[in-house]
Amino acid sequence: MIVSWLASACLSGCAADAVKPSPPRLPPAFQQAAPDTEPEWPETDLLRAFGSAELDRLAALAQRNNFDIVSAAARVRQADARARQAGAALLPTLDANGNATEFTGRSGGTSGHELDWSALLSASYEVDFWGKNRAAVRSAKAQAAASRDELATVRITALVGLASTYFQLQAVRERLELARLNVDSAEQLLGVVQARYEGGSMSAAELAAQRAVAANARLPIAELQQQELEAIDALALLVGVMPEGFEVQRQPLDDIHEPALAAGLPSELLQRRPDVIAAEENLVAAHADLAVARAALFPSVTLSVTSGVQNPAIQAGVLTLAGTGPALNFSGALVQSIFDAGRRRAAITEARGHEEELLANYHGAIVSALKDVENALGQRQHLDAQRQAQEDNLTQSERAFEAAQLRYRAGSGQFVAVLDAQRALYAARDQFSQYRLNRLQAALGLSKALGGGWDRPALAQADMKTP
Repeated sequence: MIVSWLASACLSGCAADAVKPSPPRLPPAFQQAAPDTEPEWPETDLLRAFGSAELDRLAALAQRNNFDIVSAAARVRQADARARQAGAALLPTLDANGNATEFTGRSGGTSGHELDWSALLSASYEVDFWGKNRAAVRSAKAQAAASRDELATVRITALVGLASTYFQLQAVRERLELARLNVDSAEQLLGVVQARYEGGSMSAAELAAQRAVAANARLPIAELQQQELEAIDALALLVGVMPEGFEVQRQPLDDIHEPALAAGLPSELLQRRPDVIAAEENLVAAHADLAVARAALFPSVTLSVTSGVQNPAIQAGVLTLAGTGPALNFSGALVQSIFDAGRRRAAITEARGHEEELLANYHGAIVSALKDVENALGQRQHLDAQRQAQEDNLTQSERAFEAAQLRYRAGSGQFVAVLDAQRALYAARDQFSQYRLNRLQAALGLSKALGGGWDRPALAQADMKTP
């Protein structure tokens, strides 16, 4: 049986050391990536690449006050404390204790009393022969590293959400400005129609039609104003401040830069996505937990030593040495569970199942990361393909409206042509504003998919390799 224990213990120790999980087979390159492009990863400061001072100000507020970031940072401190607790098991414990007991009695007319006291230091150490405590430390360190990666994921998600909401706010403001310009244009044309109607050259039906156009142009304004209010309030929540009195400066979308980004190899992505690294480190922790569960099958060995001064010098059931003197006691204990109704075996099965679950999660995180990059690259390609058509549509719509107005005011154009050109111009302007928003959102999505500028800390890798 001893040989069986030793063999199992060796296997358990080897399992605890094999902490590097194997990723699934990765493709050699991203399918949607442009050929022969050098990788251009996002900046470490994720949002600074967009060149917006106002966005940088909001990002700094979010880093300090965002509730999700603050909560995740607190979880990191908890995980670090748990790792320190686990590490303490590798060292002896030292306790100081003192006590005094007064014994007094009377029998047959004779009385007596005795004062027993002691001042002792006690040290206790569990011999980690089977590697249980070392595996527990490895698990706790991996979980602490995973909590840091989860904090990075939360931070990137919060900053991306902040930037996305900021872009939407500025887009809504542009659309609101366009809606007001459309109202002004409709009312100017209504003035011309009104004058011609009063002069007898325009029918009441045409006047009513233009009045309807002017009224319809005013309808989106209230809805856009509500969207602006909701976007500002959403930004206040993301930066962790009260919405009352919170203001965001206006900035045209054209003044916001699109960062130049290019994906590297899929294998590089595994070191740049904190969610993938967190899944890997959780798997490492589960592997170590399995080693802990296996080690629980074997006996535990604890050594203890107590030293100090006491009276009487020796207290024992057989021999008692009266008087005050130094005391030194050694003890050792070996404990082996004989029957536990399969509890420890069940714990091993549970730990193995948990490891299999986290292995599936790890592979799923990798595939999800690849999917995110492919989608972001594809979206950017499709938006690039639309650029010329979007610009031509806006330019030609502006020219068509100007020409229709000139012909109508000169008396050679039809009123219906002016109305059609006016509607087309407003739609083109609104569509182009949405196109610029989509481009910024695509750049933001690609930045997030590439890990948001985060890179795996060397310290976390070193922690995973130390017992």
